[in-house]
Amino acid sequence: MIEDYRFGEIKVSGQRYQNDVIIYPDHIDDNWWRKQGHRLELEDIKDVVKIKPDVIIIGTGNLGMMQVEKKTLEKLSKMNIQMIILPTAEACQEYNRIYSQKKVVACLHLTC
Repeated sequence: MIEDYRFGEIKVSGQRYQNDVIIYPDHIDDNWWRKQGHRLELEDIKDVVKIKPDVIIIGTGNLGMMQVEKKTLEKLSKMNIQMIILPTAEACQEYNRIYSQKKVVACLHLTC
């Protein structure tokens, strides 16, 4: 469960992180970065796709600056993976709402 999010920092299950994170069902990758920074490509979440989640929640940053490439959305749609793309504060709320009901992974950009 995500306990707190503020610009540049997130608290998950009692642990604070100050880098972008991917929250998997069984662990957290606390050093996530994209090849092009504010553009999310399929390659940036290839390990996420391998576990075949029902839902991937993308936190696009405090101001929503990160963009998801159209090709990434199309590919995930063909794989029947639901994408939820929201500014990070809202993405955290959505994660908390559904993480116990579905196999969900959250990919969260913590700053801009």
